[in-house]
Amino acid sequence: MQPKLGILAGGGRLPADIIDICQRTGRPFYVIAFEGQAEQGLCDGVPHSCIRLGAGGQTLKTLRDHNVEEIILVGSIKRPGVAQLRPDMWGIKFLARSGAMALGDDGILTLLVRTLEQNEGFRVIGIDDIAQELLAPGGAIGVMIPSDVHQIDIRLAVAAAMDLGAKDIGQAAVARNGSVIGLEDSSGTDALLHRLSTQIKPGHHNDLQGVLAKVAKPQQDRRADLPTIGVATVENAARAGLAGIDVEAACSIVLER
Repeated sequence: MQPKLGILAGGGRLPADIIDICQRTGRPFYVIAFEGQAEQGLCDGVPHSCIRLGAGGQTLKTLRDHNVEEIILVGSIKRPGVAQLRPDMWGIKFLARSGAMALGDDGILTLLVRTLEQNEGFRVIGIDDIAQELLAPGGAIGVMIPSDVHQIDIRLAVAAAMDLGAKDIGQAAVARNGSVIGLEDSSGTDALLHRLSTQIKPGHHNDLQGVLAKVAKPQQDRRADLPTIGVATVENAARAGLAGIDVEAACSIVLER
């Protein structure tokens, strides 16, 4: 029998997909749904606890009480400040030891994975280990093929996104007509697309141009926060007047295909 999996669930569709895979394959699992982060109804009918994000000690105790051996981190997290996080003693020690609040998302997640494995005795797994079917395939997904103009925008957007990632700022950038016009920040990809949608001139909503590129950070641990897109991303990109989305094959998650 496979070791019991602890699913640490943030927002979005991905946690539900991992639960579904565990149910279909008969893998034992337990869900920690982070309060104010996980989707409503995610844990209906499945073994779970709802725990606030800052209660690291309670989370670890709950996982051990339910004989969890492996952990997967899935779903988006709205990053709170220290006051909103209200860390417990375990969280205070983690933050003090790592200086995590001064780091970007990737820095925090890398330290968290290392701590869970080296200090707490869990094995942290990634999408590669349980759900390779969710990773983006190579080539075009759908009927649209990038034009030469789109290819130029793709190269520019990918380079800009890689630069953001190297600085641990974000994963996404947008290029249109040979210029980078948008960069992701801590507010996320949807917020970037919303900002761009407000700049569309009246009567130009059907004039689709430009590309969103979303790529893994160069130093990223593949077990946490791989770039993810779904139907909402596609819809938001269309509202922003973009012609397409570029993601890395085998390094990005594509939901609801």
